[in-house]
Amino acid sequence: MSATPTDRLWSVADVSAFLGIPVGTLYQWRHRRIGPRASRIGRHLRYDPADVRAWFHQKAA
Repeated sequence: MSATPTDRLWSVADVSAFLGIPVGTLYQWRHRRIGPRASRIGRHLRYDPADVRAWFHQKAA
């Protein structure tokens, strides 16, 4: 069973493209704990698209 594009977790590059910001900015935000919530899966950072969208809408309000 493979994941469809709508239910897979996003990589740092995916979130960068969605928000239109550099990857480095996401890492800085994570270090300062001000960006969208992310989880480590092994050595990789992954984002739940719903969390990224919720974070974005909270900041835009």
